[in-house]
Amino acid sequence: MRNRTSSFRSVAVVLACVLALTGCAAAATLPASSLAAHTPPPSVAEPTRTYASIDPPVVNAAPTVASWFDVQMTDVTTGKTFRISDFSGKVVLIDTMATWCPTCQGEMSQVKLLPTLLGAGSSDLVRVSLDVDPNEEATILKKYAAKNKFDWYIAVAPIEVGRFLSTNYDEGYLNPPLQPMLFIDKTGGVYGLPFGIKSAISIQKTIAPYLTK
Repeated sequence: MRNRTSSFRSVAVVLACVLALTGCAAAATLPASSLAAHTPPPSVAEPTRTYASIDPPVVNAAPTVASWFDVQMTDVTTGKTFRISDFSGKVVLIDTMATWCPTCQGEMSQVKLLPTLLGAGSSDLVRVSLDVDPNEEATILKKYAAKNKFDWYIAVAPIEVGRFLSTNYDEGYLNPPLQPMLFIDKTGGVYGLPFGIKSAISIQKTIAPYLTK
């Protein structure tokens, strides 16, 4: 498993450099049965070409609560445990990352800006970052969060969570440099965003409608 992870890390780092240099964002391919599909509009003005922009997705009429919602995780900053199901009635934004991933830091810096952009609406938003590298521990992640002043829920993803995301959504969720991100609406519907770094403005435009429902 460690050899496989090391190989994955090497490939991922190279991919991260390519993404950072070209500003390319590949669209995520997500099963229609579990995630709403998103397609980048033909022309949207954004602060920089590095970021992807998408139209707000369509809400599932009868969303299904995924089993990974009830897996216990630990916030490395506070040491407190939490489950995604604890945030029922709120919009939960989740990105998967690793401390060695250069584009992850860029993406998380955009997530950091969301409370300011959303204003009062941010009270209904919960941000969660999950480290999906099985070789990284809470101590490393805690130092990373403190250094970058990332003050939301940050945890090492349990194996079962990573497996669920990869199997039921897309294998790319275990490839941090692709900048995987999804969000869960107030009723449990799960929606995937395109791969690639998203600007805070793009993310804000996408989730804002769900914060008022």
